[in-house]
Amino acid sequence: MGCLGVLFALAEGERARLLACEGDEEVMALVEEVEEAWDGARVCELDKAWDALHRCLTDGRLEYGNGEFPLSRAVLGGRPLLGGEDYVVCYVDPGQVRAVAAALEPVDEAWLRRRYAELEFEDYEGVRGEEDLAYTVCFLPDLREFYRRAAEEGRAVVFTVDQ
Repeated sequence: MGCLGVLFALAEGERARLLACEGDEEVMALVEEVEEAWDGARVCELDKAWDALHRCLTDGRLEYGNGEFPLSRAVLGGRPLLGGEDYVVCYVDPGQVRAVAAALEPVDEAWLRRRYAELEFEDYEGVRGEEDLAYTVCFLPDLREFYRRAAEEGRAVVFTVDQ
């Protein structure tokens, strides 16, 4: 089962090592190390809802850098760190994490439902409808809490998803 999105809040040492990586192999080795450690307090699983969440927090498209900062950095935003297409790793620095956390605070279920309804999701792999929306909405509280904690701790964040 692919396309499962996960966010990780990085300790300073992990952040420095990630930014020092030279090439996809080094990035993937470090990401695998972070994934294997799986510190539940610093992980936010988005499962397949990451796609719809990213679209709702941006402009409805599944692209890097689309939408307006800071919500555009919450899921698929930030700096892509891999050149391949089999796996995605996007980096958000601690300053941007603070901005994302603040921007997510007022985002509630009603807001997310409005965005889902008003945006067109081009090339969406999911089946749009109430069931998909309810599934997406259930991940919002964890996303907000994850960014709040990461911001308080001054951590960077990486989003990962296998394609």
